[in-house]
Amino acid sequence: MKTRITNILILVAIIWAIFIINSIIPYNLNQLGIIPRNLTGLRGIIFAPFLHGDYHHIVSNTVPIAFLLFVTFTFYPKHALKVTILSQLIGSSLVWIFAREAVHIGISGLIYSLVAFLIIAGIYKSDFKSILVSIIIAFIYGGLIWGVLPTTYGISWEGHLFGALVGAYLGYAYYGKTKKKEKEKN
Repeated sequence: MKTRITNILILVAIIWAIFIINSIIPYNLNQLGIIPRNLTGLRGIIFAPFLHGDYHHIVSNTVPIAFLLFVTFTFYPKHALKVTILSQLIGSSLVWIFAREAVHIGISGLIYSLVAFLIIAGIYKSDFKSILVSIIIAFIYGGLIWGVLPTTYGISWEGHLFGALVGAYLGYAYYGKTKKKEKEKN
């Protein structure tokens, strides 16, 4: 548990350090974000989650990503690292392929992915603890559903949408297919 918390705090510290450095240096690091269908924009698949546009952006992502990573690694330790990496890589790749032309930055795509994963995995896993986690996550983050719609200028709703779709798929892939196979055996 201590290692889990330490790793999450290190990730959050890196995000904040990059934000502070980006505020000080004359070069705008946010240009390293995802730029759809642009070869140099591919680097954003790796860099985008570490980049944030302003203080409000980074603050609104810090607590959710720390909390959701903690919950994912606590309740789904077998798949947590794979889910985190695949969510980021696949979700960001889909942004690169399909999103509107803009520079897409921030870790909110991963936040949406973890929310969807935790809800779907809990439903399919179907034990008391997993269902309770699903309900709590849905209660806390249910309002995020509006973030997958193009309602606010300057927010990558595409990152939110693709993150949520990837997270839901991974929840099904790791726990729904297992449940389906168990039913077929009986």
